[in-house]
Amino acid sequence: MRACVTGGTGFVGAHVVRALAERGDDVRVVYRDANRLKALNGVHYRRAKSDVLDYKSMRRALRGIDVLFHVAGNVASSPVESVWELNAEAPVVAVEAAAAAGVGRVVLTSTISAIGTANGNGPADESTRYPEDWLGLTYPDSKHAGERAALEAAERHGIDLVVVNPAYVLGVPVARTHACETSTRTIANYLRGRLPGVLDAPMNFVDVEDVAHGQLLAADRGRPGERYILGGVNVRWAELIDRVAELSDVRYPIVVLPTSIRRLTRIREAIGLPGALSAEASNLMGQDWRFTSKKARDELGYTSRPLDDTLRATIEWVLERIAEGAFDESRASPLSRWADSMQIASRLGLLAPVRVGQRVLGRRIVAGG
Repeated sequence: MRACVTGGTGFVGAHVVRALAERGDDVRVVYRDANRLKALNGVHYRRAKSDVLDYKSMRRALRGIDVLFHVAGNVASSPVESVWELNAEAPVVAVEAAAAAGVGRVVLTSTISAIGTANGNGPADESTRYPEDWLGLTYPDSKHAGERAALEAAERHGIDLVVVNPAYVLGVPVARTHACETSTRTIANYLRGRLPGVLDAPMNFVDVEDVAHGQLLAADRGRPGERYILGGVNVRWAELIDRVAELSDVRYPIVVLPTSIRRLTRIREAIGLPGALSAEASNLMGQDWRFTSKKARDELGYTSRPLDDTLRATIEWVLERIAEGAFDESRASPLSRWADSMQIASRLGLLAPVRVGQRVLGRRIVAGG
């Protein structure tokens, strides 16, 4: 199969490129910055210089292609305009360019957060309705808008479009010397003693290699116009940190904040007070992101590995990068200073009463160390 991948130098995209190359496909990678191609060291592929927001250059890049994997996106909350361009506009450009170039199928990488939240009603699935007033969060709202617009464009042009919705992705990059991505940064910050806290909320975690394999399955077996959640295990953030501490034997105390803190961060930002945790970050982490991948399992044959396997691999890689000095020049931040305060409090024995209080209150207050 002749495949083209946008976002092929990113965390998920690079794994999609490698998975395609390993099964013998002819892979073309759309890129803008040649320096970022280092993320694909050791992988066999061809290049196509293009901008995913430029219809003409994308049409040229897609000549002779059978399937497009549009993985490009911006996993961020700012700058807002750039996030919306890449997450909401680029998918439409990709579909329209694919139609003009005669590409038969497009697999669009979205995210579970573009589906909506479980809201305490059990794991969400592909049929979960996005809030009518939207979430008011840049990343999920822009990805949701991109999904809708791409599906509408695919229907207009008669393109087979399949959407995949990965969960929170962990694992090891294709190039082990690559920097920590947004999703792996939480584990890296914990192992460096730079994670001060998490919110007491659930998330679905998945291995990046499983997500890449799921994308290939979606291209081969997915039904046009359908979504497929590519997830793994639902656990709370505090439980995740506890597992990282157990598997790595690196123990730092972190605070487990109640989800009600989201309201306080919004108020704090509204009145202009500084803080370590932004309202956008707290609102994103504090949602109920429990999901099921039953549809992907039943229709695609999708599978996901045990969470501990993913965590072991991620921990080994992060510790390897720490030993290599990859973080030596990183600057202190409000979050890291908060983490330092937690460690000092632990050494002074000030967290002992807090741990006792957990049992009285019936909820986690401290995790990790």
